[in-house]
Amino acid sequence: MVNNLTESIVFVIYLVFMICIGVYFFIKTRQGGEKTYFLGGRQMGPWVTALSAGASDMSAWVLMGLPASVYALGIGQVWIAVGLAIGYALSWIFEAGRLRRFSIVANDSITIPQYLTNRFLSKSKALQIICAVIFLFAYTIYAASSIKACGTLFNTVIGIDATVAMYVAAAIIISYTFLGGFSAVCWTDFFQGMLMLGALMLAPIFALFALKGITPEAVNVPNYWNAFNSWQDIVSGLAWGIGYFGMPHIIIRFMSLESNKAVKKSAKLGITWTTLILIFAVIVGLIGRRFLGYDENIDQNSLVFITMVRKLFPAVISGILLSAVLAAAMSTADSQLLAAASAFASDVYKPVIRKDQATDKEMLWAGRWVVLVIAVIAMLIAANPGAGSIMSLVSNAWGVFGAAFGPVILLSLFWKRFTFSGAVAGIVVGAAVDILWLAFLSSTGIYEILPGAVAGLIAAVLVSLVSPAPGKDVEELFDTAVASDV
Repeated sequence: MVNNLTESIVFVIYLVFMICIGVYFFIKTRQGGEKTYFLGGRQMGPWVTALSAGASDMSAWVLMGLPASVYALGIGQVWIAVGLAIGYALSWIFEAGRLRRFSIVANDSITIPQYLTNRFLSKSKALQIICAVIFLFAYTIYAASSIKACGTLFNTVIGIDATVAMYVAAAIIISYTFLGGFSAVCWTDFFQGMLMLGALMLAPIFALFALKGITPEAVNVPNYWNAFNSWQDIVSGLAWGIGYFGMPHIIIRFMSLESNKAVKKSAKLGITWTTLILIFAVIVGLIGRRFLGYDENIDQNSLVFITMVRKLFPAVISGILLSAVLAAAMSTADSQLLAAASAFASDVYKPVIRKDQATDKEMLWAGRWVVLVIAVIAMLIAANPGAGSIMSLVSNAWGVFGAAFGPVILLSLFWKRFTFSGAVAGIVVGAAVDILWLAFLSSTGIYEILPGAVAGLIAAVLVSLVSPAPGKDVEELFDTAVASDV
């Protein structure tokens, strides 16, 4: 009981700190417009950008879902981590700098749908509306996974009802996102990113020392240490990396960087941080199996990291380290809520509903109310017992984003002949094939993001080739963005 109380106090202190960051940026940026609220005024430095990009990606699944998969099934699950590490590195190397320059040249775009529309100098709102609909759908599911993780953590550690815990976590996330916008999200993610890395590094190291002198249950799962059990596991694991090229709440960080020089520094920091996080997440699962033996409750509820930390450390330290699970869940949920809000406010409310008559203040409040609505719906999904596991919710949302936007974003940055019609086709076909594969062909063992992305790429290329070539002004925009040094 004393341990639970101590851990609870640590949690409360941590959550108050997050809210204070939101209040600080609300006061600091309340005179700014939509660009300040949704993109931080393009003034983000390399350290904050790198760690916030990583933290917004590595939701609670990296501390709960991934270690639990490795714990239960073995080292064959490492291919997810390998695919993510490769995809993340490639997105920083090939996509980050170009996307930042292209978004500035394309009428200083502040959202991904806005960028894609401005990239083709189109007056049609079709692409913005389609993107916004996908955003609202997928981000609601994604945010539900983070809120569900918070409920599981509070229920396990403190003993309070999981649903009540979900409401509390959602309220905290809403508060600082609602108030402080992009700057608050980035700075909270920065601190949460450091906490996540420290926690994942400490837990397995101390567990290794604790293994000396005890004889844990043997790992007797067939092929537990064989990484090449199934070609489907390898292909599907590597395919996770595709998601990075089209994950709006991650690549929006590329657009927020203050300079081209900052891109290179952020890339080094971000790639290093993410690689270390993934390595230690896998190690937690492997060592957790040796340290804890197999426990069905640990497996089903993704409790490897939580159980390990509580067995190894006194309450004050375990409270701090378990706050990393909160950090992981919150750092992803806040970014998702803000990305969805920006897409609705900038790409639907302002150009379609208000016919470009909305004031900056009106835009900010439209975005804030969307944050609230999406969070409430995500809360209802998370509280539904049939919603699925944390890992399954993440994989579903990740697949839709990667398949719909990954190929289209890359083509927009590297192919001058790419057309507006091709972009629309790529997004629609990629999302549709991903969802249909999940619904009807998931039994193949192939992660739906792969067929979805391939179909989206083919559709985007074919439609671009059969549609009229871009005008001279669009080609000039492409050349300007490639040569730009802004």
